[in-house]
Amino acid sequence: MGGVDKGLVPFQSKPMIQHVISRLMSQVDEIMINANRELTYYNGLGYRVLQDEITDFAGPLAGMQLGLKHATHDLVLFAPCDSPLLPTNLVQKLKAGLLQGNADIAVATCGSNNHPVFCLCKKTLLPSLNHFLAQGNRKVQAWQKSQNCIEVDFGDDNDAFENLNSPDDIIKLESKLAQASAD
Repeated sequence: MGGVDKGLVPFQSKPMIQHVISRLMSQVDEIMINANRELTYYNGLGYRVLQDEITDFAGPLAGMQLGLKHATHDLVLFAPCDSPLLPTNLVQKLKAGLLQGNADIAVATCGSNNHPVFCLCKKTLLPSLNHFLAQGNRKVQAWQKSQNCIEVDFGDDNDAFENLNSPDDIIKLESKLAQASAD
């Protein structure tokens, strides 16, 4: 994204983080934001902002570690800021899968596409994640698969999990949505 924090990149005229928050507000009791840049903006959104505690870049697992550490509830949902169309039933389906499968982590999938950063985890997994990270491991799926993990299929709704990683990705998705609403 040309060095711009992805959460602040506009999608349909507003920052992607605002799309994600608006889709999550009715699904969760608490929202926390993991950010290491643009802290003034993120703090201005009115939610608790947590910075990585691991000094070397640990990727999404660093944010997951913070969420498990600081959440006030037993289940913690994780979602990236660059997927502005995330499902409005994300928590409902992941929680149902977690409970039915008697699992500790529920991960979103669409057919054969796995979306490991869209997951619901039990807070009790923090010691396991701490140990995994302390060993220098950084792969989200590797940690998830080492746990009692279940996949929850969201069908063919791949747009809901679309990660917008470039200006071209944003243009393509905005065009696709504009075309769909014109039809």
